[in-house]
Amino acid sequence: MTRPIQATIHLDAIRSNLLRARQFAPDAKVWAVIKANAYGHGIERVFEALRGADGLALLDLEEAQRVRNLGWRGPILLLEGVFEQRELELCSRLDLWHVVHCSEQIDMLAAHKTHVPQRVFLKMNSGMNRLGFRPEQYRTAWMRLNALPQVEEISLMTHFSDADSTRSIEHQVKAFISATQDLPGERSLSNSAAILRHTSPRPEALTSLPLPSDWVRAGIMMYGSSPDFPEHSPSDWGLLPTLSLSTRLIGTQSLLPGDTVGYGSSFTAHKPMRIGIAACGYADGYLRASNAAPVLVDGVRTHTVGRISMDLLALDLSDLPNAGVGSEVTLWGRSSRGDCLPIDEVAQAGNSISYELMCGLAARVPVRVD
Repeated sequence: MTRPIQATIHLDAIRSNLLRARQFAPDAKVWAVIKANAYGHGIERVFEALRGADGLALLDLEEAQRVRNLGWRGPILLLEGVFEQRELELCSRLDLWHVVHCSEQIDMLAAHKTHVPQRVFLKMNSGMNRLGFRPEQYRTAWMRLNALPQVEEISLMTHFSDADSTRSIEHQVKAFISATQDLPGERSLSNSAAILRHTSPRPEALTSLPLPSDWVRAGIMMYGSSPDFPEHSPSDWGLLPTLSLSTRLIGTQSLLPGDTVGYGSSFTAHKPMRIGIAACGYADGYLRASNAAPVLVDGVRTHTVGRISMDLLALDLSDLPNAGVGSEVTLWGRSSRGDCLPIDEVAQAGNSISYELMCGLAARVPVRVD
């Protein structure tokens, strides 16, 4: 018998979540963000569900080559731009658009010998303080790019640091609008959180300013996770889970008061209880630091007990008298019965976020595409 753990990719959910991005930002084109191997889902596995996007946004040239090989002929955006001047030639060959976020990248373009001018997205650092030109430097950077024969068209972009929180993004919007006033080119501001929370008037929108977005960037929302969890669950936004992880119980134990569970004896039974042992552990990508993480057993909610080990975890079966060896365990996502356990809840129990769980799915876990 093969080990029962399995991940399932739900293409119907990816299509539905992309549609939600369009519904929230009906006047914008949609980048489907597929960096980190489509957030751990696998670019090749999800490609058919991405055909409804207007463009694909990613990080590196290898991923860009993969989607071109799959037959994608639409726009591809390198979200961090190029890292070496020689990569500009491949941008021309693969017809890639790329972000320019520093003076060194402008220097690379200026030194690049080409007969094919390039489409670039000039990034503003409007408050995130990772990549991009500060507002007072932005127009000068734009003028440098605009003077280069190597550049065909310049689009304008920024990235919000707090669109998923209760902090206002108004200062970033104002900085962007002020610095880009009268500059030509398409705009791209909204990530998933901004798409859901700020692209149309609603009580939770913490800016009174309209977001000028010709392009929106659907990242985590496309994979069925809420960017502002726990304030909103995925279902609050109409998002569907795209990745399910399931396994089965391979053993049970009956505990007496005082019995402990797992390494370090971190859990102690205070009453007679029954636990189940499921075939999943941190070597599969489950979070070792999880504390009483929610799980579904035969569609019924319970939780983990004790430490997560490399290959196994223990579950409380106190309220599940009919559960036993072979019972289905849904670690996150959809159960076979249709019940749903949001990946956000599981990540929260491990003091993490859904992105880490998705990207951390181990190579040893078999994956099925539904």
